[in-house]
Amino acid sequence: IDQSVMAFPVPRPEVPRLPTRRIRDFPSGQRAVRAVRFNVDGNYCLTCGSDKSLKLWNPYRGILLKTYCGHGYDVLDAAGSFDNSQICSCGADKTVILWDVATGKLVRKFRGHGGKVNCVQFNEESTVIVSGSIDTSIRCWDCRSRTSVPIQILDEAKDGVSSVRVSDHEILSGSVDGRIRRYDLRMGQVFVDFIGSPISSVCLSRDGQCSLSSSLDFTLRLLDKETGELLGDYTGHKNTEYKLDCCFNESDTHVVSGSEDGLVYFWDLVKGSLAVTLPVGKGVVQSLSYHPTQSYLTTATQGDVQLWGDENYEADTQSAL
Repeated sequence: IDQSVMAFPVPRPEVPRLPTRRIRDFPSGQRAVRAVRFNVDGNYCLTCGSDKSLKLWNPYRGILLKTYCGHGYDVLDAAGSFDNSQICSCGADKTVILWDVATGKLVRKFRGHGGKVNCVQFNEESTVIVSGSIDTSIRCWDCRSRTSVPIQILDEAKDGVSSVRVSDHEILSGSVDGRIRRYDLRMGQVFVDFIGSPISSVCLSRDGQCSLSSSLDFTLRLLDKETGELLGDYTGHKNTEYKLDCCFNESDTHVVSGSEDGLVYFWDLVKGSLAVTLPVGKGVVQSLSYHPTQSYLTTATQGDVQLWGDENYEADTQSAL
């Protein structure tokens, strides 16, 4: 037999492992957790508290590593820099703060928003902080400059900006005005997709091709980022009142959302069908964050944080963290 013309079966793709196993619960000690966020490599997480504090954790062990104090009201969002040396955070006190991770000290406080600041992100080089506010504006702050004046203000939104995501040359934003806006910073253009219902969260797929939005009509929508074409929608969870996070899993096979019924919902991205729900707790699952490369999920409900992993999780695999 001529081996060169034999057709070998294509190996079946591995079924994605979802983080359905509850690994750890730990109290934040922050009254209510407004947001939980993995850092850039997934080894640590940040929790934003209604007690004005920001905390850095090793979630695999439930160990508190550092507390950052300097906000005047609730801390609403935070992000870590690409080299883990700095953190940016924002809050209901209308400020954006840049922190030194190691010392816990406040490096810069940026003022200029006219209302509470809902969301914050670094650019890829962690030289610019992008923040979105209830004042309808997105502001870009230069981390290296001594001036507190934003280097750019994007004020196209007609209502509060609830969520921002940043890629190498784009800013994706969701607004209570029911629109997703994508700013192409190289071309100096803005592209608008009308959803209709107030948007609470937006995110980009890992491959950068799609955007996902969560809105108060209890629907997640998957759009082609370039064309705005609706590729899928996902329903079944409850979301009529609260700002809930949505995200992709680490391999873009599933979309994930918190819910007002105490569950986290996973849908198959292509089929649109509900894959699994996680029973987090009795309260609203307001925030969640997916590990960038592995099947781990952090969730927050009321004052507690939960870490989820897949069925193959072994505690000793995290011993090096």
